[in-house]
Amino acid sequence: MSDTGVKMKFISWNIDSLNAALTGTSARAQMSAAVLEKIAEMRPDYFAIQETKLPEAGPNKKQMEVMEQLFRDYDYHYVSSRPPARKGYAGVMVFVRRDSRPVLEVTKPSIGAPDTMDVEGRILTIETERFFFTTVYTPNAGDGLRRLDDRQLWDARYADYLAELDAKKPVIACGDYNVAHEEIDLKNPAANHMSAGFTDQEREGFTRLLGCGFADSFRRLHQDLSDAYSWWAQRVKSSKINNSGWRIDYFLVSERILDKVFSSEMVDSGARQDHCPILLEIDI
Repeated sequence: MSDTGVKMKFISWNIDSLNAALTGTSARAQMSAAVLEKIAEMRPDYFAIQETKLPEAGPNKKQMEVMEQLFRDYDYHYVSSRPPARKGYAGVMVFVRRDSRPVLEVTKPSIGAPDTMDVEGRILTIETERFFFTTVYTPNAGDGLRRLDDRQLWDARYADYLAELDAKKPVIACGDYNVAHEEIDLKNPAANHMSAGFTDQEREGFTRLLGCGFADSFRRLHQDLSDAYSWWAQRVKSSKINNSGWRIDYFLVSERILDKVFSSEMVDSGARQDHCPILLEIDI
């Protein structure tokens, strides 16, 4: 394998319904479509989507037509929720530009997670000659923290899974991790210590994950940057206007390739609330 790296662009986005972004007609769907078009124009090598909400059979004919118009020189891979999990729930997808590094293998791993988490379509991993690229939609601890115990088991097993990949070759991992790691990563930390996504247990789980040999690329490049978020609550109309957000979407990289990262940023999604896309540029 050559030691010469290639500058590559990765984008990750919790889209909150690919169907709506592709074929929806509401004002929100139109905003989602505009963000999707912006990403297509950026021509990432890899584009990972979380929370596709696609059925097990995948995109329908109309959705595929729109996808092929936007990403005509890409291949795509996906995993969706399957029984006994709910239909049209979770799901992740990765678009790979055909002139990028060749794909050796695509896997849809089970990590031994509890409840129905393993069949909710939450992880997709692509292996290339030089690295693993994996995307995740981490389970939410839920209303009243009803799924917090299961979430802690997920975090432990997911960390083990990434460590197994890292033992073979460097890892680029991205997605919606459903946790704001430090107080700097959300607007109102004092009021949210018992909220899903900012409990001590979830934050400790993320710390343990990083301790397995991974770097939070954004925070390592922007150590003291505050008011930088990737999610704003839809239910609070002023959340984005006031920038009252959380940073819960991440690009993690193996520590040994952190020096290859030259950009880790949020992508402006305009007035659209919920998640914004995130960007990683790396020489690998």
